[in-house]
Amino acid sequence: MSGAIRRHLRATPALLRIGLAETVAYRAEFLVWMLTTTMPLVMLGLWTSVAHEAPFRGFAERDFLAYYLGMLIVRNLTGSWVVWQINEEIRSGTLSMRLLRPLHPFIGYATTHISAMPLRALLALPITVVILLTSARDVLADTAFDYLLFVVSILGAWVLTFAVLVVIGAIAFWIQRSFGIFDVYLGVLSILSGYLVPIALLPGWLQSIAEHSPFRYMLSLPVEILISRVEGLEAAGLVGLQWVYASGAVAIAFAVWTAGVRRFEAYGA
Repeated sequence: MSGAIRRHLRATPALLRIGLAETVAYRAEFLVWMLTTTMPLVMLGLWTSVAHEAPFRGFAERDFLAYYLGMLIVRNLTGSWVVWQINEEIRSGTLSMRLLRPLHPFIGYATTHISAMPLRALLALPITVVILLTSARDVLADTAFDYLLFVVSILGAWVLTFAVLVVIGAIAFWIQRSFGIFDVYLGVLSILSGYLVPIALLPGWLQSIAEHSPFRYMLSLPVEILISRVEGLEAAGLVGLQWVYASGAVAIAFAVWTAGVRRFEAYGA
């Protein structure tokens, strides 16, 4: 086990360099993918119009501005395209080459996505500047502890999202493609994660479902911490629960992947 860990650690810098090179090489596709995640801007225009005359259920214009710009930042930093990678590699058979490498495929997929973080951060920087230059800055977290929790929650959201998408991608071992399941996932995520509408504004029964679902911890929780909707010990408890969800998702991803690879290899791939 220790030998495998050392091997993974030695290979990680090279994998990160390769992943960054691929991201730069396909920067146009990467930029288009990132720009398609701008639905929060549409919702921002809608809700600020609603709150222009008076706050709506505790959300004033500045709250909506901070929320949806924060959502753009979180979405940019935690998004993943691993579903497409897995589906394409299974369909084309190139997954066989990945399975022959001495590193677990999850390491390769993860480093590819992590290496894109510099470009993701560049896209998030202008949004951050807008928040700081507008009234939205007045609702941002104001303690170092909350900002630390925000960073930890971003990492937890990334791990949780990545693991769930690996599971969906690995379903392609049993069906021709798993994009149909992914489309359903996106629809549910859009509602229960707070991506389109803040969870606090959902109808009571739907709000209860969203608050206790893992989808909240993929997007909404980091935003809630950033704009002081949850703070201190309450935020710390929610981040702890987020990592419970993330750990469970990783365990499920390993189990589904292992079963799928056995089936893949059984067909002589």
